[in-house]
Amino acid sequence: MGKEQSAMVLSISPHIKSKESVRRIMLSVIITLLPAVGYSIYQFGLHALFMYCISVATCLVSEWVVVRLRKRPFSLRDGSAIVTGILLAMVLPPKFPLYGVVLGAVVAIVIGKQIFGGVGYNIFNPALIGRAFLAATYPVFISSYVQPRMALDAVSQATPLAAMKFEGVMTSYRALFLGGTGGSLGETSALFLLVGAVYLLVKKYIKWRIPLSIFLTVAVLGEIFHLINPAKYPDPLFHLFAGGLMIGALYMATDMVTSPITKRGSVIFGCGIGVLVVFIRLLGGLPEGVMYAILFMNAFVPLINRATKPKIFGTGGRDER
Repeated sequence: MGKEQSAMVLSISPHIKSKESVRRIMLSVIITLLPAVGYSIYQFGLHALFMYCISVATCLVSEWVVVRLRKRPFSLRDGSAIVTGILLAMVLPPKFPLYGVVLGAVVAIVIGKQIFGGVGYNIFNPALIGRAFLAATYPVFISSYVQPRMALDAVSQATPLAAMKFEGVMTSYRALFLGGTGGSLGETSALFLLVGAVYLLVKKYIKWRIPLSIFLTVAVLGEIFHLINPAKYPDPLFHLFAGGLMIGALYMATDMVTSPITKRGSVIFGCGIGVLVVFIRLLGGLPEGVMYAILFMNAFVPLINRATKPKIFGTGGRDER
């Protein structure tokens, strides 16, 4: 008994053993993004490669500097800053100025992440915070796109969403799905984003309810508008494959820190994003609304978590005294 008691260790919950870690999860995200990253570099050349490298390097340096100033223990090996750097570059136009990439990366890490306390404490997706800042700072650059190397559609420099909204020109499904259209680096191919996301879904690193609810909401609302006026509003498939919906739904809305923790909350969160995306695209003044939709719903995550919090076991029943 004495030996058994001495070997017993008591600790607070949760009593969960797992090999998963922040570093392992971030590494998996990085690996799954590589196909889309490689394809975008192939399509848009060396400048795209420089954007990725500078964005990641600036994120790493910014995180190191801020944490040093705060005198907090940490390690860059967790990979979260690298993921932020990659995602930031993926939501920027292919020829965005490199000094702008540096500025966006600093804002993403310092304001979007570290000002809230670092990994696990940020309220908003850091990469989207950086992108939103650049959209306000460089409105001309953020809307300037170029034709990819292997264009699969007649639409050249305009993004498919802008061409549809302002010119009434539709882009083929093949071009949207396989790649070869104008847009941000991460919008070049829905196929490569889906391939990478499958692994994350299998490993349960991302909540499947969030992207599914986003896709279903966008599809249903898109079909409703399309039935009302087919000549003006595109069909659901166009909405799903065009713009930043794929990368937003699969890699940004599913961020573990900035998304709800409950099942019902995840569905509400995803549906809210889907509704905002369609309304901004079709009824707003901008051709795309994924970034704003995710950031807007990020702000409601604490409220959603509280509203969908499950009841404590053994309470809430009729026989409760």
